Amino acid sequence: MEEALVFYPSPHIGHLISMVELGKLILNHRPSISIHILITTPPYNPGDTAPYIASVSSTTPIIFHRLPTISLPPSFLNSSTHHENLTFEVLRLNKPDVLQSLISISKNFDVKGFVMDLFCGIAYDVPVQLNIPALFFFTSGAGCLIGFLCLPTIHRTTTKSLKDLHTPLEFPGLPPIPASDMAKPLLDRDDKAYHCFLEGSINLAKSAGIIINTFEFLEPRPIKAVRDGLCVPDGPTPPIYCVGPLIVGGGRGGGDSCSSAVDDDSDQRPECLKWLDSQPKGKVVFLCFGSLGMFSMEQLREIALGLENSGQRFLWVVRNPPSQKQNLAIAAQPDDPPLESLLPEGFLGRTKDRGLVVKKWAPQVAVLNHDSVGGFVTHCGWNSVLEAVCGGVPMVAWPLYAEQRFNRVLLVEEIKIALWMTESEDGFVISDEVEKRVRELMESEKGELIRERTLAMKQEAKAALSPGGSSHVALNQLFESWKRS
Repeated sequence: MEEALVFYPSPHIGHLISMVELGKLILNHRPSISIHILITTPPYNPGDTAPYIASVSSTTPIIFHRLPTISLPPSFLNSSTHHENLTFEVLRLNKPDVLQSLISISKNFDVKGFVMDLFCGIAYDVPVQLNIPALFFFTSGAGCLIGFLCLPTIHRTTTKSLKDLHTPLEFPGLPPIPASDMAKPLLDRDDKAYHCFLEGSINLAKSAGIIINTFEFLEPRPIKAVRDGLCVPDGPTPPIYCVGPLIVGGGRGGGDSCSSAVDDDSDQRPECLKWLDSQPKGKVVFLCFGSLGMFSMEQLREIALGLENSGQRFLWVVRNPPSQKQNLAIAAQPDDPPLESLLPEGFLGRTKDRGLVVKKWAPQVAVLNHDSVGGFVTHCGWNSVLEAVCGGVPMVAWPLYAEQRFNRVLLVEEIKIALWMTESEDGFVISDEVEKRVRELMESEKGELIRERTLAMKQEAKAALSPGGSSHVALNQLFESWKRS
């Protein structure tokens, strides 16, 4: 019977893309394995996955199984329900269909493993009851994984919400992390999402293995701390497999959305790449904040003033501000106002000789690998971080949501490939701070030091994926574990 792996990503397209890239990696090394991906169809719009799935299906043998659409209780479909709780409820209601799909696939294939992301840990017991090894694909780094592995211990040792703790948290293998910099859904222990992540964290430690999108040289201390069992004091730690960096080789905008690869010889080559061709080597700072990275009008104007006053060359991806009542997981994008109406009067004209502003999308991987780009202002999403590392581009860390504040601490203080963007308590960044950090990244001795370190990381990332490299070895160890199952 043909061997197979079943992947189960959560609904957002970024999670699906990460799973597909893992599937491609496995198929490149073991083309005899059949890869099946379960697709959740939520009753709201997390991003249209159909074009992407069609593109993947036309070029790879990955098999997609679309689960039936489920109905959410009316109480979930309002603007006050944040997307983590929506996602968890959809995945909870999906469990019977996941079970039936796994049973159906198992009739025709020898399923060697069920691989889920952290959100889907709510379905951990589904493969377990079928005696199929349950693994996690952790799409952020090993440092962030430590935060989740330690969450059950934190939960037992305090009765306070993390948002009410005013002392840094001490984690093995990491610098002190302010409690307020933990992933946003973990800050309030009365939040339903907190308890879902807590359950997922407990299941992480019980799993047959954790596949991580990182590599040894990038996070040596965190990886060693996990392997040494320091994060799960009351039981064994599952084996971890650091197989990264896994990034999309084509043009991906904002670190989370997708597009076909950019062909440098094509007439369809984006204008922003043509513009970069005309810029001096290493002198452009790129600003892009992910598919959910939307700023208020006031914040957009502060960014614009900071860039203008910095005197630096820049390529800036601008998204429309969210509406006052917008729920990112449900609402459609607002009307599409022209760029001129979002930015200070005359800004585009005054900066036209050294800056380019594009609306909504740029081919991020292609941009970060362009010779003209010498810096990246990023929201610290892990996909974007790895794309910058693979391009050898140093960063200014400006986190916005999810685990990004946690990632910022690691990037600045542990890995040392980014500068810290300082914001007010409500997250607002003034123009003087934008100007200061962009200048520091592009002109200062400190900026040059992190540039050199990032370029070294670029070479180590290539080495990790090469035959005999750490990620290549880890992938073979993962294959060996499936042989034993």
